[in-house]
Amino acid sequence: MILQHKFVETIPDDVPFGWLFISIKYKTAIHRCICGCGGEVVTPISPTDWKLTFDGRSVSLSPSIGNWNFDCRSHYWIVNNEVVNAPKWSDRQIKSGRKRDAERKKTFFGGRKSKRQTKRSSRRK
Repeated sequence: MILQHKFVETIPDDVPFGWLFISIKYKTAIHRCICGCGGEVVTPISPTDWKLTFDGRSVSLSPSIGNWNFDCRSHYWIVNNEVVNAPKWSDRQIKSGRKRDAERKKTFFGGRKSKRQTKRSSRRK
């Protein structure tokens, strides 16, 4: 399956199947689940969530998209606008993946000082 993509400022109220809408301003992308269940799949774009690549013609999202909260539990990649199916994950794999995600976020955000904290500490030296 090939998705059409569109860069938008805000996500439209109606997200048609087969389209990927991307808001750089709000650092998010959204599409309907590729299985056809109708679920809206939101992928935040950030250092600890998804990475968006635009090559001037097509888009890719990484890592894979696992819709673990949907009944369908679909799992796939979006690579150069093409949906590439990935293996289904077991409950154990999902739990492990969620744990890794939480640890990655904790490491990323836990070790960073805010700009205000950085300015305060540099003034004290």
